[in-house]
Amino acid sequence: MKKKIFVLDTNVLMHDPSSLFRFEEHDLFIPMVVLEELDGLKKGTTDTARTARQVSRLLDDLVAGKDHAQIEKGLSIPTGLQRHNGPNGGRHGEPASGKLFFQTQPTATSLPGILPGNKPDNSILLTALALQGQQPNRRVTLVSKDINLRLKAAIVGVHTEDYHNDQVLDDLDLLPSGYAQLSDDFWQTHGEKMESWQDERGRACYKLQGPNVKDWHVNQFVFMPDENERGLELMVQSIDGDTAKLRVIRDYRAGKTPVWGIHAKNREQNFALNLLLDPDIDFVTLLGTAGTGKTLLTLAAGLAQVLDETRYREIIMTRVTVPLGDDIGFLPGTEEEKMTPWMGALMDNLEVLTQTSSAGDWERAATNDLLSKRIKIRSINFMRGRTFLNRLIIIDEAQNLTSKQMKTLITRCGPGSKMICLGNLGQIDTPYLSETTSGLTYVVDRFRGWAHGGHVTLARGERSRLAAYASDVL
Repeated sequence: MKKKIFVLDTNVLMHDPSSLFRFEEHDLFIPMVVLEELDGLKKGTTDTARTARQVSRLLDDLVAGKDHAQIEKGLSIPTGLQRHNGPNGGRHGEPASGKLFFQTQPTATSLPGILPGNKPDNSILLTALALQGQQPNRRVTLVSKDINLRLKAAIVGVHTEDYHNDQVLDDLDLLPSGYAQLSDDFWQTHGEKMESWQDERGRACYKLQGPNVKDWHVNQFVFMPDENERGLELMVQSIDGDTAKLRVIRDYRAGKTPVWGIHAKNREQNFALNLLLDPDIDFVTLLGTAGTGKTLLTLAAGLAQVLDETRYREIIMTRVTVPLGDDIGFLPGTEEEKMTPWMGALMDNLEVLTQTSSAGDWERAATNDLLSKRIKIRSINFMRGRTFLNRLIIIDEAQNLTSKQMKTLITRCGPGSKMICLGNLGQIDTPYLSETTSGLTYVVDRFRGWAHGGHVTLARGERSRLAAYASDVL
């Protein structure tokens, strides 16, 4: 198979600076206008400026010590930096061994008359067209995150692709839900050599083996429903080959133990509360559409562990400040006051958790004062370099975070802290992020099977019949 030539757009390098090492044996070509755009983006202290400087440093390392003749012939891309993904998202696992070419000569061709002007996108397109003329025997592909540029490239006859290497999954249906239903013949196929005992906390535990075990992962829930939608509910504690240890989980539904006055309204909420209240679980991700109870359950479990059990010192809550409509501009006050308008979900759920029919104005004021001392609202922009000790950190709207931002936030956790990420992958507002490239999808996939991490997808809306119907039909 002949080596392909990939022409990289600026937004690909900005989206993933290490994309230079993601194309295996194929050659890369960077137009001069891309370097000009990187130069225009490098100034400032924003993430965009930092990324532009990172790309420039990578290119400088590759060019360092090379003369013009060597640059003309192409620069070798170091091997060993290619991860498990193949060319532009394939899964072949070979090291990057192609060459990197820069545009060193002005283009001799011209754009068709239907593309007038000297826009940077048109200049990149012109470079790709000229490269096609110079290399008629090789496949020239323009790689860009810009849909309009890909449309224009297809119209003028340049093969084009999106950059897929950062895609965590090929299909969102492959994302684990965190639970699985047991078959009707489960005990016939898995109960022959079953052992049972009680652990130090008095919880019933089982050890069994069978063919279904290979499909499970640690901290996954398995259940066998009955006519009341309860039945047997277990949590996988460990897996060794075709042998698994499971334990019966606690039931937080109505009539059982409440959590800060809240009961689980369905099976998935019960699974979520078991993860949120488990001291051995350090990282929890909850997915679900609007009204499934993500924030309410998390706050109830957080208040129970901060105020009742004193397991954590306080709750830290943050979220990405991506507006739904037009931005309202600068907000006055301190960091917490600036974040308050973004935390309407927090205030709404606290109102549910603290409302009692017998409480008077004084009791409600005292409760709100107590909660304000234990729940701190922080901006995500100032998290770098911090370390949280014995805190419960809640990241709301986590679907709007990139994988790099998620790594930055999760690594803030110190000893005794727990992090909970909440999100709805159907409500992504960040440009260039999709359901399969979101940082939330990334951490759900990467933390699957870790002994101290858990995930549950909440399936049923419990906010109101109106909200549940709107979520289904709109």
